[in-house]
Amino acid sequence: MSEVTNTTKGPFYFILTGIPGFEASHIWISIPFCCLYTISIMGNTTILNVIRTEPSLHQPMYLFLSMLALTDLGLTLTTLPTVMQLLWFNIRKISFEACFAQFFFLHGFSFMESSVLLAMSFDRYVAICRPLHYATILTNEVIAKIGLAIICRCVLAVLPSLFLLKRLPFCHSHLLSHSYCLHQDMIRLVCGDIRFNSWYGFALVLLIIVMDPLLIVLSYAMILKSVLGVATWTERLRALNNCLSHILAVLVLYVPMVGVSMTHRFAKHASPLVHVIMANMYLLAPPVMNPIIYSVKTKQIRQGMFRLLFQRKVH
Repeated sequence: MSEVTNTTKGPFYFILTGIPGFEASHIWISIPFCCLYTISIMGNTTILNVIRTEPSLHQPMYLFLSMLALTDLGLTLTTLPTVMQLLWFNIRKISFEACFAQFFFLHGFSFMESSVLLAMSFDRYVAICRPLHYATILTNEVIAKIGLAIICRCVLAVLPSLFLLKRLPFCHSHLLSHSYCLHQDMIRLVCGDIRFNSWYGFALVLLIIVMDPLLIVLSYAMILKSVLGVATWTERLRALNNCLSHILAVLVLYVPMVGVSMTHRFAKHASPLVHVIMANMYLLAPPVMNPIIYSVKTKQIRQGMFRLLFQRKVH
């Protein structure tokens, strides 16, 4: 470990880890990873293209969906370079600056995903509980302001934790547990006082990982109350079916997110493979599954995809 230096002296780098115990099979393991990244990139770019080219989809629900697709695309492209270069070429070193840049974008896009899902739950609430005011409440200007607020919220949430971590000395092992730079992983290598970082991290968990799902649950409680007041079962099922894609997207994000947080806090001595699997689920599940969920469950997106494919074949 003689190569490890303090952050205040000379060059510094971290060492990434692939799949523990399966290093000899990295080239084969890269095949499913490559497939998942391809599905994510193609699925999300297709959804963005469909929404862009279909004037009938220039509505609040689909504008929020395009925000979600952009976020998923950003999350995918943040981890793809380090994961694939490690699996294909066994390049494990990542510079101090590159690691912190990846840390910023990775957690920024992850928090952004949570914020977009919260905005989408508000959209569903207005559409079902206040349908007559839907067009006047969620105008293009309001949606643009919500998008800007989401970006500001996530940048302001992640930047302090980045600067708080960057000021600390890294004098322990420089070996990370994953093939990308996670805050929970990097802070283990610090040999200074991390109490303030821990408290800030806890506040961030309460602000985003706890508050966002609670607000989403609250919006759905109000939706359910409104739906149960509707006269017929057919109308109730139609209203709930309109929310199904969003509910699935919420579960796809928060179940792995809670899982990775729990394993880092309460299963520190578990097999490294468990941590790697949970972290990869947390980062790959939403970008891969969201395009599938929305293309299968949303008729307008599905029809737009067919039209897009048919036009390409004609040309």
